[in-house]
Amino acid sequence: MNVVVCVKQIPDPASPQSFDDTNRLNRTGKLVLDEADTYGVEVALRLVEAAGEGEVSLVSMGDATDVSALRSALAMGAMRAAIVSDPVLRGADALTTAKALAAVISRETPDLVLCATESSDGYTGTLPVQLAQLLDLPALTFATSVVVEGDTVVVHRQTEAGYDEVVAQLPAVVTVTAGVVAPRYATFKGIMAAKSRPVTVLSVADLGLDAASLDARQDVVAVETVVTKTAGEKYVDDGDGAARIVAFLERIKVLSVSPS
Repeated sequence: MNVVVCVKQIPDPASPQSFDDTNRLNRTGKLVLDEADTYGVEVALRLVEAAGEGEVSLVSMGDATDVSALRSALAMGAMRAAIVSDPVLRGADALTTAKALAAVISRETPDLVLCATESSDGYTGTLPVQLAQLLDLPALTFATSVVVEGDTVVVHRQTEAGYDEVVAQLPAVVTVTAGVVAPRYATFKGIMAAKSRPVTVLSVADLGLDAASLDARQDVVAVETVVTKTAGEKYVDDGDGAARIVAFLERIKVLSVSPS
């Protein structure tokens, strides 16, 4: 069984964040593997181990100057990685990213494609279903468990009433939620092996894509700091509690009291 996992290198959340001159997240510092993607890598590894054959490969898009974050996923057990890196993709929107990833995945003909529900630095949550549409594959989203039975994949999706059981023919695209499994720690053997595992860097031209068709951009007009919430006021009720509540509701224009 061959599983492709879409992963992303993001700025280290533990470090102070900044924006570049286009109001986009500054990615010139240390990059780490998005924690949300570690769950997909772990699910993929378990599925391949259960099948007794096959491999896990990684697909990404972004700056390929430093691929140490991809190496961390390879150290978990993935066998190889491919990253699409091209200046023409700078500022690409989710659909453009999906087109680039789909071009790589279509070369692989995997049994299953796994993604996080959304990236930790973008939070659009739209790329996986766009990817499924471009690959002409069924999309099963928000999986809390993933099981392959023969030529089908069975997914449990958490709901307010319990969970849905969704079944689809392979190949398919599945998004896994954070916490679905406990991602394994890379062993020393895995870390050493990851150093020699191939990471292929691909350009738009390598994929045979028309650069003009990938010209969709996100323009960030402005970035504003979120207003810090202040602590609420506390009063000790000395018998005038009701009057204080009414006065407060009038002040925030929730209540209007007519003069008697």
